[in-house]
Amino acid sequence: MKKNHSHRGLACRMTALLLLAGSLLSVQAADIWVRPQGDDANPGSFESPKATLRGALREAREMRRLHRELGDAIHIWHEPGTYFLDEPVLIRPEDSGTKDCPTFIHGVKYDKLPAMGNDLPGVVVTLSGGQPVKDWKRLGKAPKGLRVPAGKIWCADIPAIAGQRLDFRQFYVDGQKALKACDVEDSDHLNKILAVDKEHQTITIPAPKTAFGQVDGMELFIHQMWEVAVLRIKDIQIKGKEAVLSFHNPEGRLEFEHPWPPAVIAESGNSPFRLSGAIELLDQPGEWYYDQLSGRLYYYPLSGQDMRTAECIVPVLETLVQVEGSLDSPVENIFFEDISFKHSTWMRPSLQGYVPLQAGMFLLDAYKLWEAGTPLKENLENQAWIGRQPAAVSLRGAANIGFTDCRFTLLGASGLDFVEGCHDCFVKACRFAHIAGSGLVAGKFSDPGIETHLPYQPQDLREVCSRMQITENEVFDCASEYWGCVGIIAGYVSEFLIEHNEVHELPYSGISVGWGWIRTANVMRDNRILANDVYRFGRHNYSCGGIYTLSAQTGTVIAENYIHDIYHPDYVHDTTQGHYIYLDEASSWMTIRDNWCTEAKFGQNQPGLNHWENNGPQAGDWIKAKAGRTTAGKK
Repeated sequence: MKKNHSHRGLACRMTALLLLAGSLLSVQAADIWVRPQGDDANPGSFESPKATLRGALREAREMRRLHRELGDAIHIWHEPGTYFLDEPVLIRPEDSGTKDCPTFIHGVKYDKLPAMGNDLPGVVVTLSGGQPVKDWKRLGKAPKGLRVPAGKIWCADIPAIAGQRLDFRQFYVDGQKALKACDVEDSDHLNKILAVDKEHQTITIPAPKTAFGQVDGMELFIHQMWEVAVLRIKDIQIKGKEAVLSFHNPEGRLEFEHPWPPAVIAESGNSPFRLSGAIELLDQPGEWYYDQLSGRLYYYPLSGQDMRTAECIVPVLETLVQVEGSLDSPVENIFFEDISFKHSTWMRPSLQGYVPLQAGMFLLDAYKLWEAGTPLKENLENQAWIGRQPAAVSLRGAANIGFTDCRFTLLGASGLDFVEGCHDCFVKACRFAHIAGSGLVAGKFSDPGIETHLPYQPQDLREVCSRMQITENEVFDCASEYWGCVGIIAGYVSEFLIEHNEVHELPYSGISVGWGWIRTANVMRDNRILANDVYRFGRHNYSCGGIYTLSAQTGTVIAENYIHDIYHPDYVHDTTQGHYIYLDEASSWMTIRDNWCTEAKFGQNQPGLNHWENNGPQAGDWIKAKAGRTTAGKK
């Protein structure tokens, strides 16, 4: 009976899709269909679909190259299912649509089809950068170091890819991220470091309760004021009730040479830390440990999880979709709708550690100046050069690109990133959730070879990301691993509209605009941050703001936002540094008006001239009613 029911369901779905296809083809001249069971050798009709977005884009490219009759648009329709990618999808200038004939990349949702039952979700088209893990077995003989009964643990072998052992930093079970085996699971009750020795480049912690058979693969995660760091452990020396840790380079050098932000040793409390990456730490349900040398993944299931039927995925790709144009030949007029992007990774912390400056921008080099001052900033006492986390979807040299009703979830670094040279793009009614780094990133920060305190004022202003609209989105549980990252962050940008977004459950700041820590003239101007609902932020890191800014931004307006419910962690370096709006160093030439905040708690650090008007709990309840996603954004 079950098999017959399945066949009836499949027939029903296919009939509905055929009805939809017929209705679409009656009004559209160019439709390309993609199905997980398709074949890229097929022509891309509904009856004979492609298998991948890459194959569909090639078909569309050839249509345009050969000047076929296209009608008013090319539509690439993805039928429901998960599309596992073996390489990033590259979208190039030759894939561009035109104003009169754009390209749409759709995910077909069941709720757009005739009724077929209540078990079918809305967004059901996923581009995945992961790989399924199958053939789980209950562990028989316990490997050396395992502290719990072997029968509680399940294991699976991870196949090599192109002859290379796969490595990964996340593991997902039934759509939820499992916790990498660690000494303390609860982030509110982490242990505290005891001492930092910059001369010998060591950190002292309380001696762990268990001895480790080996330290290869172990990491120290450490809280550092407004950031965190991930340091690969080279050696652990037990000295009575203490353990002295040393680290691999480059992060060992960076950790002890860079001045900001430092690990904190203070009367108010030392920096919290977490140890991970040893099989001895696999002792709680929901935790996993991976032995890369043997290619074996171990998992301690949660109550009720059946590893014989669970969907298990490890991430493989850092970037799923890469839009690559140039200033002279941008990618244009392409629109994504109803697509879910999942299961990206980012392996640099495993290979070189992670020591960031701010907002997840990691240090390539940094040190304290023994004599302060540079030509543009006389009191500057440090130099830093930074890198940028990869994103699941990355854009360079793009114009009139849009994302509507898309989902960016279960990702290992940033979600969506407009890196440079992007204009007149929009992100509307999308959801960014359960992301290790920042949700949405836009604009230049600093190129790797440019010292990060220098202003950005290029001769060719086409480099600057401008005239973009970020509206009606929900940003939730981002920066879940890299706590210094931000929900929505824009660097050197101009004429941005960030409006009617709901941003919440964040360890640091909610919305951040600006970079550079300088009052010098730069490209940032005329940005508008309006009517956003920002709440439950500052979960772990302070020096934060529900809305946070840096540097001079002529004509920028922050207005009619609803900012409330900041967290109050007791281990932050300074409990006074959690702000509803924070104009950090050199923020200048802005208007801040009519923002409703739980209290008039605003930060200003060496600001320039700004206009403040009617901000705080007295601002008016109409602001609360108007802010956040509207009905259109919540559909």
